[in-house]
Amino acid sequence: MFNQSYLLINENTVIFPPDNMTTPVQYALDMIVRDHKKVFGKPPKLTSSLEENPDLIIRYASKEDKGPEWPEGYCFRFNVQNGKPVMHIIGNDDLGIIYGLLHYSKDYLGIDPFWFWADLSIKQKKSVQIPIKNYTSEKPKVRYRGWFVNDEVYLIGWKEEYPPTKEVWYPVFEALLRCGGNMVIPGTDLPKHGVHSDLASDMGLWITHHHAEPLGAEMFLRAYPGQKPNYRENPELFENLWKEAVEKQKNQKIIWVLSFRGQGDAPFWQYAPEFDTPEKRGDMISKVVERQYELIKQSVEQPVCSMALYGEIAELYKEGHIKVPEGVIYIWADNGYGKMVTRRQGNENLRIPSLPTADDPGEHGIYYHITFHDLQASNHLTMFPSPPEIIIEEVEKAFEARADSYLLLNSGNIRPHLYPLDLVSELWSKGTVNQEKHLERFIKRLYQSDNKQIEQLYQSYFIQSIPYGENKDDRAGEEFYHHPARKIIGHWLQGKADIPLSKLFWATGEIPFDEQVLWFKNKCEKGLKGWEGLLQHCRNLSAELGKEDQQRFYDQFTLHVELHVSGCIGFIALCNAYVHFKEQEYALAFVRVSQSLRYYNDSILALKRSEHEKWGNFYRADWLTNVKSTLYSLDALRKFIRMHGDSPDFFIWYKEYLMPETEKYIYLENTHRNPLSDDELSNRLEELFIQRQDL
Repeated sequence: MFNQSYLLINENTVIFPPDNMTTPVQYALDMIVRDHKKVFGKPPKLTSSLEENPDLIIRYASKEDKGPEWPEGYCFRFNVQNGKPVMHIIGNDDLGIIYGLLHYSKDYLGIDPFWFWADLSIKQKKSVQIPIKNYTSEKPKVRYRGWFVNDEVYLIGWKEEYPPTKEVWYPVFEALLRCGGNMVIPGTDLPKHGVHSDLASDMGLWITHHHAEPLGAEMFLRAYPGQKPNYRENPELFENLWKEAVEKQKNQKIIWVLSFRGQGDAPFWQYAPEFDTPEKRGDMISKVVERQYELIKQSVEQPVCSMALYGEIAELYKEGHIKVPEGVIYIWADNGYGKMVTRRQGNENLRIPSLPTADDPGEHGIYYHITFHDLQASNHLTMFPSPPEIIIEEVEKAFEARADSYLLLNSGNIRPHLYPLDLVSELWSKGTVNQEKHLERFIKRLYQSDNKQIEQLYQSYFIQSIPYGENKDDRAGEEFYHHPARKIIGHWLQGKADIPLSKLFWATGEIPFDEQVLWFKNKCEKGLKGWEGLLQHCRNLSAELGKEDQQRFYDQFTLHVELHVSGCIGFIALCNAYVHFKEQEYALAFVRVSQSLRYYNDSILALKRSEHEKWGNFYRADWLTNVKSTLYSLDALRKFIRMHGDSPDFFIWYKEYLMPETEKYIYLENTHRNPLSDDELSNRLEELFIQRQDL
């Protein structure tokens, strides 16, 4: 049929786009034009005339193509026009064309899905040979699959503009499409005038909603400040918000989320204490969800709806107290640490299985975390702390339980989480994944050399994370070093050290406060050796890498290890300070807190090292782990301790420990009362105590 076995693509390539191009396809075509320019140094020519002998024809499918028959399917077909081969990129719908174009970009132009987020340079070429061989896409395992860009503070703080602009959101949605995703929650509780939702829709994505913002409606207390967020008392106010949300979105591709939680993503009965039994709570949630469903069906034909069985709602459903409307997709959630059980609520950790049983009707899906924020032990700045085998095992188990219609992945702010994001994208596409082979492919994509050594370090990362409980998924992210530490400082400063800190019972159990402090110290001491060893391996390997790989390895991996090391050692120093304080060794406690400040500040310095070039200020809005709040708390503690031993003139420790013996008995107070700063005093005391072997 052809005189040659391949199609040649180069700087002179001509592309024939579809007639009456939709906005989503236009966005994808713009990506291809940009990719061509990066690869060949020149954009392709776009033509509306077949007489210009196009090399690529982009079009919608016809029966003659014998392509895939499912939504979003695409295929490549070849024929001869005017004596030369032509490649047809054919989609069943807009997303089919988009995925076909991005397949072409990845497999033939060499553009990685994470080229932007991993700073991957794009290899320039003279030409590309595309084998003349028909291709038909495979049907993804999961029908609705995508990211919840949740706790996206780094995206918020990266640029000056708020809410984040198209410049920030476009790379997020592009990466999601390149990973085969088709659904997104674009941020959490952002201002209504932001571009995030409209841009995601314009790029072809389905929009879905946060379980705390059912139907995508505005938060009740934001819309009605001063009103009581009680549906029984104010049903018309709630329903006005739902009706507004339906009217605004009825012409978009929406996966409507039905739910009823309270304000601030908490149980609604916190504002309505009269709902004091599971029966009352379940009955109210069932009625509200049914009403939401009715409102949607009044304006939308054949709506796609889901119900989030999250937290307390999953527990109520399992107990038989909640009814889900027929035709609604049941969404089950993991506990924030990768295990498909109900999440820990404060100190309560029931771990009720969160998957459908054979008796549960209808379609099912999952809401899954690879980043989480619970003010306890979760990860946000750093990579998922548990072995990736947990992700694979739990997601595959969900698929086996029929929870494969929907997969919403809590993705955080993208940049620190590329490895688990890529792992899950293969799961939602193929239904299964070999962890070792996937990691091998992932590392080869990101690094030009030393792939095996880098693979080994990645595997070590998940082994080193601190096990804080008896369950396989009880692995500490970096928040473990910060939120408990700040709680300990606050309890201490409030003079409550004689009673246990109940907010730490989830970790330590109900033991005295002194023992709680020692519990965290012991956990960190056991974990520190492994983290420090891994960090040394990172630094040794980094010295062997090329400049580009070196920076990427720091941003994507070493940074995470440094955050664990600095947090771990900072927490240990804080705990040691408490021990000295209890012994009334105030100067030693003062020095230990100063050490803790220095170690925790290493986390800030590590983040700064990752803010090069386009990433300037990327971690500026670290408001969740919030290293700066830890430093603030420690600074307050240090001043508090100095008040115990160096007050009122802040000269006592200088005189006792640092002043030459000959001066102590002859100095004049009116010329020796310029107190040293906290930093200078602690540095000099630390040097002395080390010499004396007090530290």
